[in-house]
Amino acid sequence: MKPSFLIAFSIFLLTVSYVTSQPSIDSFIQCLQNHSDSSKPISASVYTINNSSFSQILLTRINNRRHSTPNTPKPLAIIVATNESNVQATVICAKSHGIQLRIRSGGHDYEGMSYVSDVPFVILDMFNLNSINIDVANETAWVDAGATTGQIYYRIAEKSTVHGFPAGAGLNLGAGGHFSGGGYGYMMRKYGLSVDNIIDARIVDVNGKILDRKSMGEDVFWAIRGGGGASFGVILSWKINLVKVPEKVTVFRINKTVEQGATDVVYQWQLVAPKLHEDLFIRVMPTVQNSTQQGKKTVQVDFIGHFLGLSDRLLSLLNESFPELGLQKSDCHEVSWAESTVFWADYPVGTSIEVLLNKPTHGSSFYKGKSDYVKEPISKEAMESIWDLMIKYENVWMQWNPYGGRMSEISSSATPFPHRDGNLFLIQYFTLWQEEGDMFINHYMNVSRTWYEAMAPYVSKTPREAFLNYRDLDIGANIPSNETDFTEGINYGSKLFKDNFKRLVRVKTMVDPENFFRYEQSIPTHPSY
Repeated sequence: MKPSFLIAFSIFLLTVSYVTSQPSIDSFIQCLQNHSDSSKPISASVYTINNSSFSQILLTRINNRRHSTPNTPKPLAIIVATNESNVQATVICAKSHGIQLRIRSGGHDYEGMSYVSDVPFVILDMFNLNSINIDVANETAWVDAGATTGQIYYRIAEKSTVHGFPAGAGLNLGAGGHFSGGGYGYMMRKYGLSVDNIIDARIVDVNGKILDRKSMGEDVFWAIRGGGGASFGVILSWKINLVKVPEKVTVFRINKTVEQGATDVVYQWQLVAPKLHEDLFIRVMPTVQNSTQQGKKTVQVDFIGHFLGLSDRLLSLLNESFPELGLQKSDCHEVSWAESTVFWADYPVGTSIEVLLNKPTHGSSFYKGKSDYVKEPISKEAMESIWDLMIKYENVWMQWNPYGGRMSEISSSATPFPHRDGNLFLIQYFTLWQEEGDMFINHYMNVSRTWYEAMAPYVSKTPREAFLNYRDLDIGANIPSNETDFTEGINYGSKLFKDNFKRLVRVKTMVDPENFFRYEQSIPTHPSY
């Protein structure tokens, strides 16, 4: 036989095998009905490919268009949970029918692992489980997994002008995934991460039981706060500690191009940003812009600041410790904390906080994200090389987020998130494009990887660390996702969790020995653990 015929015949056999081995979706749906609360029928919450709303439900919470192409695998069904019984039934029935479960709250998983799989799967959508109960007297709140960061910020502001919560700048991040991956934001130098301010949780375990902190045990409670909740169960809700904020905070955004001396200012920022007062967070964001020289490009660096206080005190601090920034009173905006969350979401100052309640829509762009940790200052010469590389690729930008303050005080083993003391800043890389088609996806994915490799001399080593919330399958993955290999798990686990990976494996093996809750970068089991 000709080789081409053998290849085609093999593909045909694989296709037939896949189709004939798919679990019975009808049997799965009947199981859901049998295990649901009879007073709350689940049938209206189940969407299959035959339902007219299937595509809309699937696409609405896909933030990255790279995972909504015609070639992207589709789920057998989407279960839009409206109560906790729906979640329990979905876990029980997916497990009994050998169907992989993907759990989606916000849909901002960069790699689509919360709603795409290479084996037969169903999506458990949590976005209707979004209640938020604020208890100002005790400075706590219960937040459902489907609640977005924007909704949380808004509900806090409804109850108090002097409380907030440390979480991300994106307003449509789902609490289920964002918090369980760490939860990174512009108050981290004052209050740490989201996970550092979580005091209880409710989850559905592999047996379909609902557990709180006491009944799940401290090991599991430790694991889900930064180890990725989807490896251990389904997060239903979190109990969070609200943090104190002034009635007015100060925000600013100023920019400088390379021609205006941005490189010198960024170099100095590296030296001082981690040592500044913990009330102050200054993000550095280099992007490629048109130069004043016609037909040429340059790098512009935005310095984006958040200060827990008024502008006069901020200016006093910066004039003493970071005068190179050149911040002026006219650059500063004194706003409420809730208004500052709108500013950080890239809305103009003065925009109503009602935008915090905007519902997510299907993403408009294709992108690839990556991350790095920097422990030693990057030289000016190296920065100039980085700028040149950015101009070469053009469709790329970065965020440099400073450490220090509270982040250096919390033990690296307090939660699974290990990236604490010893870091100057975290880099997030973004490669962004609008063009349709696999050719462009392959091109820009290669751009992202080439750029990442070029940065290797300037970042952490052995391991080259990465941040779980900035999902990146390039650092290691179990593919196909129905096979979780411990050796491959170490490959990505050491980068994401460092020494905490071993404890995560022990917890996983204890609570989910058959490895039901799994995905491409889930925590694997191991018999010796």
